[in-house]
Amino acid sequence: MNKWTRVLILIIAILIVDFSFGQGCSQCKMLAEQGSELDEASFGENINYGILYLMVLPYILLVVFFRKRIIRVFKALTEKM
Repeated sequence: MNKWTRVLILIIAILIVDFSFGQGCSQCKMLAEQGSELDEASFGENINYGILYLMVLPYILLVVFFRKRIIRVFKALTEKM
């Protein structure tokens, strides 16, 4: 297989994976289905809350698992000042 054939296969694979898995998360899909019955303002608000919920969880887990290392970094920063 030459180089261009490999690149073409890689691009096609990426596009297929993106198309099949790029459907959105279940939280956003559920809020969108529920929001179709509501007015526009509450629909946008629900989507925003869902996105914030999904964004905050990884940061909370990072703080829980790496709290000692985070405290150590902040102590090192304050000692330098």
